[in-house]
Amino acid sequence: MTKNNILFIGLDTHKELVEIAYIEDQRGAQPVHYGRVSRAKTSIIKLARQFQSKYPDATLYFVDEAGPLHLVPTEDRGNKG
Repeated sequence: MTKNNILFIGLDTHKELVEIAYIEDQRGAQPVHYGRVSRAKTSIIKLARQFQSKYPDATLYFVDEAGPLHLVPTEDRGNKG
């Protein structure tokens, strides 16, 4: 992955689990099935941190069936909520 790339992370939500897949924004990139995680807020935050760690120079876009999500770890939001 080159610097300043975009990584799309797809979330397919189910009753108790979320299926995860991701793809880099590059010509010829192939989607990768990441696996399943719990729908618990802590699991989603942990997932976001793992992608931030693995792709530190990328812009991460989390998307689900309803469209893009703007997930920000709690400590990064300051006093916004």
